[in-house]
Order: sequence, then C-alpha cells, then structure tokens
Amino acid sequence: MALRIITGVIGIIIAAVVIQLGGATFSAVAIFLALVAWHEFSSAFNRAGFDTAYFLGAITLVLILCCAWLGNIEELLAVLTLGSLAIFLLTVLFSMRPTDVCISVAGLFYIGLPFSHLIMLRFMADDPHPIQSLLNFATFVRENTGTADALQALTTFNLDDGCALIWILFTCTWASDSFAYFIGSAIGSHRLAPSISPNKTVEGVLGSIIGTVLTAVVVGSFLFGFAITQMALAGLLMALAATFGDLVESVIKRFTGVKDSGFLFPGHGGVLDRFDSFLYTAPVFYYFITITKII
Repeated sequence: MALRIITGVIGIIIAAVVIQLGGATFSAVAIFLALVAWHEFSSAFNRAGFDTAYFLGAITLVLILCCAWLGNIEELLAVLTLGSLAIFLLTVLFSMRPTDVCISVAGLFYIGLPFSHLIMLRFMADDPHPIQSLLNFATFVRENTGTADALQALTTFNLDDGCALIWILFTCTWASDSFAYFIGSAIGSHRLAPSISPNKTVEGVLGSIIGTVLTAVVVGSFLFGFAITQMALAGLLMALAATFGDLVESVIKRFTGVKDSGFLFPGHGGVLDRFDSFLYTAPVFYYFITITKII
C-alpha cells in the first residue's frame, strides 16, 4: 500500500507539470504512454498465443497521435485507414493469421483513438480561462477591504481552456476509480460482473457516480466556472465510461491470462492498468464538450 501511495503521489505531481506545460511536452508524454500501452497490449496477446503486427502497429500509432497533436483530423483518418489496410495486407505478404491481424487493428482503435482524443482535448481551445474560485475570492476581498493591488495576481492567473478541460477529465477519472475502490471495499456486497471482475461491486459503481459528479461540480463549476448542470452530467457520463473502461481491460486481461498489463507504475501495474478508464472517459468527455459547446 505504501508503494502504491508513493507512486500515486509522484504520478500526480508529474501529471500536473505535464498538463500545465501542454504543447510538445503533453503530446510527447501521451505518445510515450500510448506506445507503452501498445507494447503491453501486444505482450498480453503474445502470451495467449497471438502475434500482433508490433512494429507496423507502433509506427501507425505514432503517426495517428502526431496528426491529433497537429490538429489534422483528415490526415489522422487517412493514417488510421491506410495503417489498418497495411496490417491486413500482412496476411498476403507474410501469411500472418487473420486473427492476429484483427487483434492488431483492434489494438490500434482501442489505444490510438482514445489517446488521440486526449491530445485533441488538450488543444481543443487555447483561450485564457480564469480560475473562477480565485477570481471570486479576489473580487470579494477587494470589494470588502478596498485592497486594489494586493490580489491583482489572482485575478489575472489564467489557464487556457484545453488545460482546464484536461484537469476536469483527470480529476473526475481519478475520482471515479478512487470512490469505486474505497466504497466498494467498505460496503460492497453485490457483485457487478463476477465473471469479469470479481471485486467490482454495484455499491462501488454507485459510489463512483456520486463521487465523480461531486468532483465534476467542484472542479468544473466552482473552480473553473462552468455550468453546474453541465458538469454534473459530464461527471455522470465519465463515471459510467470509466466503469466500462475498467471492465473492458479486465476482459482482455482475463482472456490473455495476465494479472497486470505491465510494471511502469510500481504498485499500480502498467499503462493499461492505470489508463483503462481514460481510454473511455477521454472520448466521452471530448464529444460531450463538442456537443454541448461549453468552450
């Protein structure tokens, strides 16, 4: 447990720095994590007797994420299409089994598209976004004390919109996993999907929903000033998405016979273990923002 906590704290600090820096740093880290996830995905299926198109898949994955970084959606679709077709062509050129090819292409979609949406969310908008709670506090103090200059820094401390959205996504996904774990461990008695994930409970999912909605409201509304109803709905959708993401990875691990996807995060497992929820919450939150047009 101590190792798990230490790794978590270090991970949060690194994530905070990367999110704030944005730009090439954020994209490079996302690409690195996606490549590690691809390696874990391929290794898991290799243990189960399947051979993925490892190098061609990795190259396609990098190109997909670079297109997302540059905002070239048409090029991203072209790379995904041509990369998938090239992998299928391996059945003709190198007699690769169709099953292996299908697993490889599925891995591109499972890993590449969600990480692309994570990158696109970070660069969705770069307009300055005030931290609403600091702005409200500074305004209150200035109006009630007459202090005009001392709190000026607070009123001008802005993030860009994409950074604010990533913070909402990360805190809500972390909240979903944390509330599900602690509530489920404390009072969970009704198994949600015993054949897939024996430790996941209905009570844990309900705790996840409540905790994620509260987190979305606190971070999204009170901290960044978005509408409460929109953030509550976003929290609900992300809690459900995180649950499905967790279950999907559990199915993959159960099918391939692996306990942890990797060892990049001591005490937590691999990238797929830590980002299984993000693979679902990132696209869901991206399209929620796109549809509701809150940015």
